[in-house]
Amino acid sequence: MTKIFAYLILAMMAVHLIRPLGLPGLRRRADFWKLAVIALGLIALAAAAGAN
Repeated sequence: MTKIFAYLILAMMAVHLIRPLGLPGLRRRADFWKLAVIALGLIALAAAAGAN
């Protein structure tokens, strides 16, 4: 599951660098780092849920 999140967020970051997604908070190309922060959170949650 964490691999899926990682590949999905990497794809979103690549697309965002080419053309901004236009979502609230992601309107500029320089905002792609926010996707990385979201990815770290999702992967941490998935890892914590899988540890139980």
